Amino acid sequence: MGATAVVVSILLLGACLCLGYLAFRRVRLMRGGGVDVCLRRRPSGVSRFGSRDAAAGWHFGVGRYRGEEFAWHRLTSFRPGASVVIDRMDLEIVDRREPAPAETYALPPGASVLHCRAHGLDLEVAMTLGVLTGFLSWLEAAPPGRTTGYRQAS
Repeated sequence: MGATAVVVSILLLGACLCLGYLAFRRVRLMRGGGVDVCLRRRPSGVSRFGSRDAAAGWHFGVGRYRGEEFAWHRLTSFRPGASVVIDRMDLEIVDRREPAPAETYALPPGASVLHCRAHGLDLEVAMTLGVLTGFLSWLEAAPPGRTTGYRQAS
């Protein structure tokens, strides 16, 4: 077996291990109560279609509720922890909309898009109707005397 064949074999084995890890991670996250959520970060003040490609920046991931926090794990990340963590008390829903025509190929069918703000960071999350219902219920379930995520942006 030549040196090239050994290198190719090692690269294929590495690729298989990486794909296996990502599949195992997704299954583990989903079994622990995870939900499919797409997310994209958006700079403040940029219109919803401010970029050349309205579908740019969307990433698939798994969201999990951890008490007062919503942890989002990017599907193609090797990071063991969450990529984005949002505290329920700091979350503000700014707008809700249907996906733009250019976004429909990048998002699950029937998804709704929420423009949210947390800690001054603007982001958008796209969820199917069932996941959205659970997300809004989680927001409303804040302890008495605390705000929910339905504040109007100023």
